[in-house]
Amino acid sequence: MFPEYNFNKNSAMAEQQENLGSFFKENAKLAREYFETRLEIYRLRAIRLIAKSAGYFLWIIISLFLAFLLIIFLGMVLSLWFSEMTGSYLTGFSITTLIILALIIVIALLRKKIFINPIIRTFISKAEDKADEDELPE
Repeated sequence: MFPEYNFNKNSAMAEQQENLGSFFKENAKLAREYFETRLEIYRLRAIRLIAKSAGYFLWIIISLFLAFLLIIFLGMVLSLWFSEMTGSYLTGFSITTLIILALIIVIALLRKKIFINPIIRTFISKAEDKADEDELPE
């Protein structure tokens, strides 16, 4: 009248272990492919980050070099112009030196407003954009 149940713990555990073992055997290749794919994704993201960073670094180096040349030539032009106005090379180049020194002092005093705070804001916004990009479903 009542069905017979097998309450033997050993046979139930053996069956469960066998099922678990067969599950791992069947899905080991799939899991290995998954982890290899994830590793490849992280490697490609690192390559993208390094490539972008190298590009920005090269752009900054070239821009700084061109800005340096521009400042040198503008300084020479300004010095020669002041020399022509005053009639003395010494006075013209001295006035230009004082102007450049004043600019360096002003930039040094305002470095947080001009350079540091905008750079921090840029890094934060880029990090937020990156976090939003990473949250998108794949």
